[in-house]
Amino acid sequence: MPVDRRPFTAVLASNVISLTGSVFTGMGVPWLVLESSGSAAKAGIVAFCSVLPVMLSALAGGPLIDGIGRLKVGIVSDVICGAAVAAIALLDHAGLLRFWVLCALMAVTGLFHAPGMTARGALLPTLAERAGMPLARAAGWYDGASRSAGMIGSAVGGVLIALLGARNVLLLDAATFAVSAALLAFGLRGLPEARPPRGPEPASVRSYRREWAEGYRFILGTPLLLGICLMTLATRGFDQAWSAVLLPVHSREELGGAADLGLLNATFSAFALAGALVYGAVGSRFRRWPVFTIAFLVGGMPRFAVAAWSDTVAPLAVTMAVEGAAFGMINPILTTVTYEIVPERLRSRVLSATTASVLAVTPLGGLAAGYFADSAGLFTTMLVVGAAYLLATLVPTLFPTWRRMDRRTPPPDRAA
Repeated sequence: MPVDRRPFTAVLASNVISLTGSVFTGMGVPWLVLESSGSAAKAGIVAFCSVLPVMLSALAGGPLIDGIGRLKVGIVSDVICGAAVAAIALLDHAGLLRFWVLCALMAVTGLFHAPGMTARGALLPTLAERAGMPLARAAGWYDGASRSAGMIGSAVGGVLIALLGARNVLLLDAATFAVSAALLAFGLRGLPEARPPRGPEPASVRSYRREWAEGYRFILGTPLLLGICLMTLATRGFDQAWSAVLLPVHSREELGGAADLGLLNATFSAFALAGALVYGAVGSRFRRWPVFTIAFLVGGMPRFAVAAWSDTVAPLAVTMAVEGAAFGMINPILTTVTYEIVPERLRSRVLSATTASVLAVTPLGGLAAGYFADSAGLFTTMLVVGAAYLLATLVPTLFPTWRRMDRRTPPPDRAA
């Protein structure tokens, strides 16, 4: 196969642009709620409404992605998410934005965002092969693109919120979704794996149920993949509590406001990008299990403890820099391990199932943190969530299944 880097480059560029805009929204919407109501609980409710549909769409979306085609799903996802974000900004400008409407529109973005990202991710091994790139390196670049988006969005988003207001920042996010859709349409044109597969069985409710169940059966029958889902299920909930409620409230009440929030998120993303790129370049020389285990221990609990005991930005910025570098190595490891385990024909279904599994608790993270912070106080909430995070990150040291990360076994259909 001749080397063709156009599809891989287009998907990376699309991810950077759309995810940068999503970071704008992830910062702007909680800030909009806090400015209008001052309620951490309401910020948690919005976070719940935006993440719960992500889990629901991932729960049911795997066979639909295969049936519709990965390219179409990616484009439609961007178009609908962009329209929903634009509606929030325009309704707020007109004075017609009610809290329940905001929750509903954020639910729409969550519902369509997950299938679009799953469709892109399912193509990664194909894109890497076409680009003549080892999968581990491609996974590092793919995660690095997401980290770049986080870095750019956080650094620019905090400043833009302070200068332009949250409403105008949401309009910028809507524009990024449009550009992302155009890049996908150009970059994946003519790619066979991006089109719906031609199966012997016509689409039906029966075939949908069978294909949907295949993804979950594969996870339940693969101990390492099941362990990854369960551990990530817990930690994603804690991460949601941090990013959607605890860090914005801490920045508003103890630090310097939106600018410091943007600085902290940008610092984390910049060092996460560095960690992802370093792992992509040299990660294959090291065993995966020790790197993964140490990175998760370093990247989980410390930020909660530092934020609880400090009211200045410098200690937290240093902590988030170290944690970012650690977390930057985690996703490429998980991505590479998953693609080595999962056969290509099951990829969309298994990735949707794993996304739904790890997000099962995530919607509750921001919701619980908001109510807990309002009732017990920010200090107590930080310490409780940090302690729970530490317990979760100890799991890979306790069960031998996790050591199977170092077995580089190709998926069944590729091996055959």
